[in-house]
Formats: sequence, C-alpha cells, structure tokens
Amino acid sequence: MVPPRVIRGSINVALAAVRRRTSIWRRLDAISRLMFPFGFLLFGLFVIGMPFGLPGQALLLPVYAMACVFFWSLYRPGSLPAPAVAVTGLLLDLLGLSPLGMWAVLLLLLQGATLAARRRLIPQSFWLTWACFAGFAAAASALAWLFQSAAALAPMPLLPLGGEILLACGLYPALAAFFIRAHRGPAAVELA
Repeated sequence: MVPPRVIRGSINVALAAVRRRTSIWRRLDAISRLMFPFGFLLFGLFVIGMPFGLPGQALLLPVYAMACVFFWSLYRPGSLPAPAVAVTGLLLDLLGLSPLGMWAVLLLLLQGATLAARRRLIPQSFWLTWACFAGFAAAASALAWLFQSAAALAPMPLLPLGGEILLACGLYPALAAFFIRAHRGPAAVELA
C-alpha cells in the first residue's frame, strides 16, 4: 500500500507539470479573451463615430458606451477595469465634442453604481436588470445634460436628452443579447 503522503506528492508534481506546460498561444488566448470587452467597446465607438450621416447617430455613442460598461461591469468586472473605463470616457468626449473628462467621470460613476448593485442584480431576471440599466442610463444622461448646460452657461435642449434615454432603454436588450453570446464565447476566459 502506498502512503497518502506519496500520493499527494505525486499529484502535486503532476499538477505543477501541467501548469508549466501552458504554451504561449494559450496565454495569448487567455489575454485576448480577457481584453475582449475593452477592445470591443473601443471598436464599437470607432465604428459608431464614423460619419455615416445617420440621423441621431451622435446619440448612439454614449448609449453604446453605457450599455457596455453596465453589462461588463455586472457580469465580468475584471475585464473592464476603471482605467479602461476612464480612457473610454475620454475617447467618448473627444468623439462627441463634450467637455473633456465629462463622460470619463460619468462612466466611472456608472461602473461604480453597477458594481455596488452587482450582488443584488446578478440573481435577478433580465427585466429587472434592464430596468436598473434604464435608471442608471437616465441618471447618467441627465448628469451629462447638466454638465453640458453648465459648460454652455445656458440650458441645453431637452429633446436630445429624451432621445438618448429612450435609445438606451430600447437598444439595451439587443446589445445585451449580443454581449451574452460574447460572454459565453470569445470573451469566456475559462475556455482559454
């Protein structure tokens, strides 16, 4: 009979050999899956920022960014760290010609609120998660409107604010469906 100490030792040696054998390709696969949310967020902002001449196209930029930050902060918070969110906000400010730093702060506030509500939202139904996103998006859009009104020293028109909120509420289910597929597929770090 083999003593248990020897069995444990041989199992540890085998596990160490398996851990050492991870190839560079496997590590690159894991890194690319981990960076997928941030890369896809930036790619989406650049595509939406292209001049297609669509009416209301400028409203899509913050809606897409808010949906990405909310979803990935909720379901995979390690894949979208705060510095990445801040860089995204600065890029959004540059693409949308809003005051520099405004969307960086707003997206960081959205991420913080999502992380604070994460424990309660994860086990809930999609409808409640959607309602929570709608509330967060409305609050972020209203704060953006306030910041832009303060920067212009005059109240901005309310129609774009309402359009942005309605667009965020309406587009989130489609974006979430796509993000869920990505979360289970190309962004699934555990499959690397």
